[in-house]
Amino acid sequence: MNVKKCLLPEMSSMNTNDNQSCYLALMSMAEEFRTQTPPDMRSCVQCLLASLNVSTHPAIEAKTHLHLGNILLHFTTNLDKSQSHLEKAWYLSQSVPNCEELKLESASLLAMVYEKKNEMNSSKQILTKAIEESQHWIYWHSRLLFQLAQIHANEKEYVSASNILSIGADYANMSGAHYTRILFLLSKGMTLMIDRRLSEVHPVLSLAGQLVETWNGNLQMKEALKVYFLVLQVCHHLNAGQVKSVKPCLKLLQQSIQSITAYHSEDDYVNVNPNDMFIWMPREHMCVLVYLVTVLHSMQAGYMDKAQKYTEKALMQIEKLKAVGTHPMLNTFQLLLLEHIAMCRLVMGNRTLAIKEVYNGSSVADLLQRSEAENKAQTNDSRLTGNTAQALQICYSDPKLKIRHKPMIHALLGMYAMSMNLTDAAEAQLATALRAPSACTELRVMTSLNLAIVYLRNKREKELNDLLAKLNPETLPSVRYLRETLKMANGEDLNRLTSCSLVLLGHIFYSSGNSRESMNMVTPAMQLASKIPDIHVQLWATSLLKVYVVSKSVDDLLLVKVRTQLPEHNYIHWFDNTDTE
Repeated sequence: MNVKKCLLPEMSSMNTNDNQSCYLALMSMAEEFRTQTPPDMRSCVQCLLASLNVSTHPAIEAKTHLHLGNILLHFTTNLDKSQSHLEKAWYLSQSVPNCEELKLESASLLAMVYEKKNEMNSSKQILTKAIEESQHWIYWHSRLLFQLAQIHANEKEYVSASNILSIGADYANMSGAHYTRILFLLSKGMTLMIDRRLSEVHPVLSLAGQLVETWNGNLQMKEALKVYFLVLQVCHHLNAGQVKSVKPCLKLLQQSIQSITAYHSEDDYVNVNPNDMFIWMPREHMCVLVYLVTVLHSMQAGYMDKAQKYTEKALMQIEKLKAVGTHPMLNTFQLLLLEHIAMCRLVMGNRTLAIKEVYNGSSVADLLQRSEAENKAQTNDSRLTGNTAQALQICYSDPKLKIRHKPMIHALLGMYAMSMNLTDAAEAQLATALRAPSACTELRVMTSLNLAIVYLRNKREKELNDLLAKLNPETLPSVRYLRETLKMANGEDLNRLTSCSLVLLGHIFYSSGNSRESMNMVTPAMQLASKIPDIHVQLWATSLLKVYVVSKSVDDLLLVKVRTQLPEHNYIHWFDNTDTE
């Protein structure tokens, strides 16, 4: 159906009433096409384009361009056409009175287009202008501030993002939008945590927590605020290594998410201030996030069985949600879970499963490194179907994920190669992770320490000393000594750190000839490592105790030849063409 061709020949002879009737008919048809099941967006767009040929008021023309730009942005990949329509809507709305909301929505959508096209300055400029013009529109002013802060955060301009969120919190407070004020404060707290400005986090979260408790608004929205607050609080404690202390907060978080899931879908949003119509995350996504936070806690505490259990539940939940519709946040959650479960497998000595997890998380390398025929051949392998195809789709649906997660993928591949005693491959992967501009400070420290172990194994003293010089403890976030570390780790139930500290102390005593004290350290280290289980600490402790009875799991760890037959094993040699940049 080509509506435009059918209607254009008679347009010139129509009077104003005819034009209005024609326009209304076309808009009605466009809406019908949009809302039918499944939607016919092509016909919807054709009707909207045809309506632009009808002589109407500039405000109506601007609104039509807005609709077209919005549809093209969300349902097509044609960003240029979307940009063209949104720019027309923006400029037309400038000269038409009483079109403020239309103008502000146009600016918001146009900023999204610029951001997708990586034109960040244009995105910031139009948002800044729209923010200046939206002072009397509380909802839109807040929404535009959130959007601008998000762009600055994506560009790692955390100081600017934090300042904008502070402005938003003050504005919302003066405007009586108390729920939105809390959202601004929580978002600021999250930004400060990402920027490692930890001394500033506590007062922001404390104020936000007090405001959440005293806010008397919609119950479902209040519970969502609690989840947001508790997630940040748990992560803040985990960053400080307070695994035991955070347990009450984690329990409250799990209770809060249970309360949210008990609500019926859209029947609770009543008596809501129109200026507070923000939802920080869909509740289905909150469930996945709580699983992810629980996985982080379990791994840090050394409860690998729990980490695996919650990861499996989270991945199942993600698959259910993706069956309904994709969302970038789900892709991020899925990759984070795959990375953490891979680390969990490496600790437990399950390297076969670990490399499969890394492979699934990094399988963007498939299309970068293999020919189409090779890709088809390996995809048809029954061992590689399922998650691999999903991971390929994840990485190609959002290239930013590849940039963000590639350093961790290389680090995991390096640690896998270390566990296989393939030190050349391990060094290459770890060095690549260190060179990546997007690698965070914590990842760089962890990767450097693993690389130091590689140099130590290969007796490469010069490279080791050069690396250790860069790892001066005084330049790291905190200075701790071994006995103090053991005391702190034991007090916070950091089982992996406790077992490592014990066996290292045992090694020191053993080297100094104090075998009795060495035994006193290594024996509980063995017991704790078995409980986790951490196969590498067990091997280390076993070698100190001179126990040569090798268990089946340890024996399996040594079967390198079997492991290297896995097609995923070849990913220890994966480097795409951007790794050298």
